[in-house]
Amino acid sequence: MIFIFLSLLLLVALLIKFLTSDGDFTLLSKRHAKREEIEDKVVWITGASRGIGEVLAKQLASLGAKLILSSRNEAELERVKNQLTGKHAPGEVKIIPLDLASGEDFLKEAVEKAESFFSGAGVDYMIHNAAYERPKSTALDVNEESLKATFNINVLGPISLTRLLAPFMLSRGRGHFVVMSSVAGKTPTPGQAIYSASKFALNGYFHSLRSELCQKGIKVTIVCPGPIETSNGFGSTSSGKKFTSERRVSSERCAELTIIAATHGLKEAWISNQPVLAVLYLVQYMPTVGYWLMDKIGGNRLAAAAQKGNTYSLSLLFGKKKAT
Repeated sequence: MIFIFLSLLLLVALLIKFLTSDGDFTLLSKRHAKREEIEDKVVWITGASRGIGEVLAKQLASLGAKLILSSRNEAELERVKNQLTGKHAPGEVKIIPLDLASGEDFLKEAVEKAESFFSGAGVDYMIHNAAYERPKSTALDVNEESLKATFNINVLGPISLTRLLAPFMLSRGRGHFVVMSSVAGKTPTPGQAIYSASKFALNGYFHSLRSELCQKGIKVTIVCPGPIETSNGFGSTSSGKKFTSERRVSSERCAELTIIAATHGLKEAWISNQPVLAVLYLVQYMPTVGYWLMDKIGGNRLAAAAQKGNTYSLSLLFGKKKAT
């Protein structure tokens, strides 16, 4: 009888923990980043001028990393650089203006420059954080311009940069790619089909890359955030609209968990509040149920997006979500 009671108590505790989690159980079990894995390491971050990239730069600087910051906006990179505090002075932070859609010759030049910094120490961590901000649209309504822009920035750019950088890492016998993907790369995402397709492609490439190179010292960590609240109050997974009714993980917490995942060498990490986290588990471990659920809410999610409502609400299961 006592055994049954303790078992029920444990189940209740696990359920409460799950319902209040903002990441998968493996990730949350690690608790803290390993500073020794970051201190004095060279970390190159794309999309570092704002949002999660900016917060990652600040947290990594506080852990003693040597930073290389990239984005298309050099002025914003300088702003971020001047705000950094840590073991290495802002003057030691390197900046490489970078457009991932600019072609392989330009990317090759950027890689060679990054490898030459810090007395030729080379890049230890490459954090692929830059992403194309996509408007919500149905799978059939997306135009060719948006389709190409999404894949150029979200898929082709990171892959090209990796192909150019990986040989340098292989020559040193070490290197770590940290890929900021999305829950949209793990589950169907009604209203964001092209973005979802780009993240599925990213996941497929980098999981395959790790399997090919893991025995040669190359690590890959794929991070899949759900809806994230950036410092200006806007969700990084939205199209620039503010959704005040949605529960989002803060960009600071997302960055913290990303660094924990990377420094513990996790292969994949999920970062999200409920109900998105539960959907990830369903699709991963009970795909028939998970896909049934996404089919059931698909139309309602499109309607909620059109009304600027909450596209992550449980009420989508029962009817159209009104604007909030």
